[in-house]
Amino acid sequence: MARYRGARLRVVRRLGELPGLSRKSPRKAYPPGQHGQDRKKKSEYAVRLEEKQKLRFNYGLTEKQLLRYVKKARRAGGSTGLVILQLLEMRLDNTVFRLGFGPTIPSARQVVNHGHICVNGRVVSIPSYQCRAGDVITVRDREASKKLVEANLEFPGLANVPAHLELDKAKLTAKVNGIIEREWVALNVNELLVVEYYSRKA
Repeated sequence: MARYRGARLRVVRRLGELPGLSRKSPRKAYPPGQHGQDRKKKSEYAVRLEEKQKLRFNYGLTEKQLLRYVKKARRAGGSTGLVILQLLEMRLDNTVFRLGFGPTIPSARQVVNHGHICVNGRVVSIPSYQCRAGDVITVRDREASKKLVEANLEFPGLANVPAHLELDKAKLTAKVNGIIEREWVALNVNELLVVEYYSRKA
């Protein structure tokens, strides 16, 4: 299935707040659709599916990509759920979003795709690039790139920069100091249910 390009607020109404997908708040507090206001009790499968969908839509992944991250996390050892979140949070598009260089993850992905971001002095236009401790992220030395990022920094998607990132707004540079801690993940998700969803399917 291709990346979702439909109505974002419809997804937010169904799944709850997704800080990476949209900054807007829906006017209606209930899920979309004819039976949005009188939904029956969710099954166990529906609850797990919803948590998985939160990850998919918030980080802008296809089902195939998310499955790949789950398999990678299983091989890594440790808490599979935490490793999945860390892998997703350390993606370049998400890191650019968390620094405030893009107001949402889709717009941060576009900033990366269009070649406005450099990692360790080289232009990286691959949104799924995994940032590592010690990486230096800079805005490309072009007038258009600097203007775009400066405009985005005035209204960042999230107020606080996570502890694992170090931002210098004046120079438009940032450094990755380590891997993100669980408490800094902005998305309200139960990653254990996501792991259960995929373990039942496997």
